[in-house]
Amino acid sequence: MNDKIKNLQGKLIVSCQALENEPLHSDFIMGRMALAAKMGGACGIRANSIVDIEEIKKQVDLPIIGIIKKDYAGSEVYITPTMDEVDALVEAGVDIIAMDATCRLRPEGKSLREFFSEVREKYPNTLFMADCSTEEEALFADEIGFDFIGTTMVGYTKESEGLRIEANDFEILRNIISKVKHRVIAEGNINTPDKCRRVIELGAFSVVVGSIITRPQLITREFSKVLEKI
Repeated sequence: MNDKIKNLQGKLIVSCQALENEPLHSDFIMGRMALAAKMGGACGIRANSIVDIEEIKKQVDLPIIGIIKKDYAGSEVYITPTMDEVDALVEAGVDIIAMDATCRLRPEGKSLREFFSEVREKYPNTLFMADCSTEEEALFADEIGFDFIGTTMVGYTKESEGLRIEANDFEILRNIISKVKHRVIAEGNINTPDKCRRVIELGAFSVVVGSIITRPQLITREFSKVLEKI
């Protein structure tokens, strides 16, 4: 692991993403968002799509966790679901490639074990992050050799319905950290500075924060909802 990645330890990674149906959907805007994140102290960026990644790399020299979100018929997996997306991210030169590492079948009915075995054989020296939704998925991703274990999908799958990463003082995160041998990246609903600090105190390698920093429509909604109650 190079110094660029080692420098993420104990630091903030900002997720700069805007989907097609969102007002900030633009590679230009995401590039400036990444620059603003760097100015604010972020030490890494998580980004979606090749065009966004290319623009972000023009604006900042921070390590990038790259993903490609793409829907395929017959599969609920949409974060870097096939080898096509992995190939594109390798070509784009991201530092870490993140992918859905839930128990759900991928396109063409492939299991995670089958798919990741193919990926690792093709790209033995690339760093991969597992986006998991349950403790069991995290332990499995650790077993099959992901370099980083993420809590990205907690609460976003049928298998994790009702789970919240912060419940019982981040119980699921604490359990994962205590049981896996690879580094754990805390991600998902970490929407206050106190939560950000706490996950690092608990032993997370680094922490990804997204919507509360980079999605102004969601931030605005929290303020407007308070006024609706008056």
